[in-house]
Amino acid sequence: MSFNPKQSAPTLLCARQITKTFGSLTALDAVDLDVTRGEVLCIIGPSGSGKSTLLRCLNQIERFDRGAIWLDEEMIGYRQEGDTLYELDDRAVARQRLACGMVFQRFNLFSHMTALQNVMEGPVTVLKRPRQEVRKEALALLARVGLSDKHDAYPAQLSGGQQQRVAIARALAMKPKLMLFDEPTSALDPELVGEVLTVMRDLAASGMTMIVVTHELGFAREVADRVIFMDGGRIVETGAPDQVLGEPSQQRTKDFIAAVLS
Repeated sequence: MSFNPKQSAPTLLCARQITKTFGSLTALDAVDLDVTRGEVLCIIGPSGSGKSTLLRCLNQIERFDRGAIWLDEEMIGYRQEGDTLYELDDRAVARQRLACGMVFQRFNLFSHMTALQNVMEGPVTVLKRPRQEVRKEALALLARVGLSDKHDAYPAQLSGGQQQRVAIARALAMKPKLMLFDEPTSALDPELVGEVLTVMRDLAASGMTMIVVTHELGFAREVADRVIFMDGGRIVETGAPDQVLGEPSQQRTKDFIAAVLS
């Protein structure tokens, strides 16, 4: 598959014809996606539409069956020699994965580590950076997500919203080029959703490139530069938030938004 990402600058992420099947189920059906540097893209759609699978393919948690993805001009998961693609080994994939920070529905914090230790673990263990330097940065990140007073707390001592904010700080500690959020508020009690969305708004305002799978339509309308509606493993509609959420052109999008807002 030929593509020269340098021709598309300032594109940070380019995905072409991404296809993923699970047995007889086609989870992603030839999806094309471009994300520019500093863009906030929100993906909405019903359960089973392929939203989370797309994020997992972008972060190489799932291997896609067909297509190609470039992140910052580098093909991910494969190396290309002439017209032939060769799968990268696990070590090379792990190196590439560092460029994407991912925040999941569940927080996946290490229960035996404090908030500070959770944030420091990746830079110290994976990147082999000096502990004192990392500690200073980790404390700054916890302050950034409003948890400077919780650095010695263990996950069990934190609310769900606080745990998710630690998870965001942990992802940011690896200094990713792209942040992926997979319904980061779906596991939270309603009163805790706002504190996580506030952190995400601040990230968006800072210029972080973000792809957010969400059911929070108000957040998407406020923060997103672009909204995508997915259904059946395909991108059905894409455009500015006011267009997709306010005046969608596709009946399937209209039906979904009406159902969410009812």
